[in-house]
Amino acid sequence: MTFEEIVHYRRSIRHYKALPIDPEKVKHCLELATLAPNSSNMQLWEFYHITDPEIIRKLAVACLNQGAAKTAQQLVVFVTRQDLYRKRAGDMLELSIQSTLQYSPEERVASRLRNRKRYYGFLMPFLYARFFGLLGWFRLMVANVLGLFRPIVYQVSENDMRVVVHKTCALAAQTFMLAMTNEGYDTCPMEGFDGRKARRILNLPFGAEINMIISCGIRDERGVWGERIRVPFEEVYKRI
Repeated sequence: MTFEEIVHYRRSIRHYKALPIDPEKVKHCLELATLAPNSSNMQLWEFYHITDPEIIRKLAVACLNQGAAKTAQQLVVFVTRQDLYRKRAGDMLELSIQSTLQYSPEERVASRLRNRKRYYGFLMPFLYARFFGLLGWFRLMVANVLGLFRPIVYQVSENDMRVVVHKTCALAAQTFMLAMTNEGYDTCPMEGFDGRKARRILNLPFGAEINMIISCGIRDERGVWGERIRVPFEEVYKRI
């Protein structure tokens, strides 16, 4: 399919056929999902690929017994990991240093290395750190002072950064769903679930949060609930 055909064909499927799907193809779609754009390339996400029928059954209960979950052949749980910000910042610092040394003109290497070390060595840990909201208030005060002198990002509270991590994870989830459509498989993103129960089933660490649960399979005709309904494009399109 062309990209436009993929976008038109992809639907949120509420009922799947009792036909198996290849877990390796699903895994490959998740590999493609890692190529999604994400804020500062921090990649604060994890993907839990569920193929065990018993775990699928338990998660279907946590998903309020939605048909999309009960009839799914496999599930993928997209999880945010803001708690890994120090490790990911360290990883990105090391990788960006290697990239700078390999690809930058010799006269730019020193300045770019300083920038990378400042960005991933200080700024990212400073922005993603959490401490009962207090660090967020401090960052907001700093941003408001600096904003008197130059343009600056003001969305730096602890809640703002949590939103950034979830937006990033959602971009990966959308990339995954489009990749699955290209494989001839169907999906349904679910936000209606018992998060506490799902966390216990997956034994997630304290700092992890579930972004969404995506069911996977091959669509049954009952799973497509009519034509797409969208508000008129003119209501949402603003050309300036």
